[in-house]
Amino acid sequence: MNDKICSAAEAMADVHDEDLIAAHFWGTCGTPGYLFRALAARGVKDLTFYCNNFLPIPAAIVEMGFPDLLSLLPQLKKIITPYIGGRAYGGLGGDFLGDRVKDGQLEIEATTHGVFAERLHAGAMGLGGFYSPIGLNTIVEKGKEKKVIDGKEYILEKAVRPDVGLVKADKADKLGNLVYRGTARGVNPVIAMASKLTIVEVFEIVEAGELDPEMVVTPGIYVDRIVRIPEEDIASDGQRRELIRRIAGARAAARESSASEGDQA
Repeated sequence: MNDKICSAAEAMADVHDEDLIAAHFWGTCGTPGYLFRALAARGVKDLTFYCNNFLPIPAAIVEMGFPDLLSLLPQLKKIITPYIGGRAYGGLGGDFLGDRVKDGQLEIEATTHGVFAERLHAGAMGLGGFYSPIGLNTIVEKGKEKKVIDGKEYILEKAVRPDVGLVKADKADKLGNLVYRGTARGVNPVIAMASKLTIVEVFEIVEAGELDPEMVVTPGIYVDRIVRIPEEDIASDGQRRELIRRIAGARAAARESSASEGDQA
């Protein structure tokens, strides 16, 4: 029953060079940052990374233990994503790729958020792909088959079956059944279903039968490895909550100080 539970390093033992890795990345929400660190430590290379966002996190936030995809850049040969960079946020990390693309070290494939998720759905359902009108006459259609159906043109989007899916959940039982926390669910469930090898990081592991069946989103049949984030790690639930309390306290103190200075003036 317990053969799915392992350390992060043990979970990464079956990740290899040239694998296609899928992961949810939405800032600090539902992102498997603890597993990102383990993947970087594994040292595999020439990976294709399939994620819904790929952008740098401000250095001050990274120092607090939040996930940073840039640590994986040296291991990647291709990124497939709907959103790359942070130009919408004042140019955050606008040049973080450096010359990797220009020099041919890294390939970027553009997609859209809906197509990104649906390609995973297709892979989970065992389909070969689907036809979509999204991206016609844009960079999205580059190199893809097009077909006219009932007088309307579509692009063929092939299904995605990741070699490895990195998933973040709130709790798991020892069978691998998963419960998520609010919007941190993201695309984690469909990544779990579509991937050939699904590795999950969680805050807590409980005995089989302790989870409310009505709250289980991902059945254990889709989960191969379960990694509990150590309580002493900055990414653990307790450490993260304490960090947020400290940040909130520092901000409140700064506001009070500013207001006091204003009153004195």
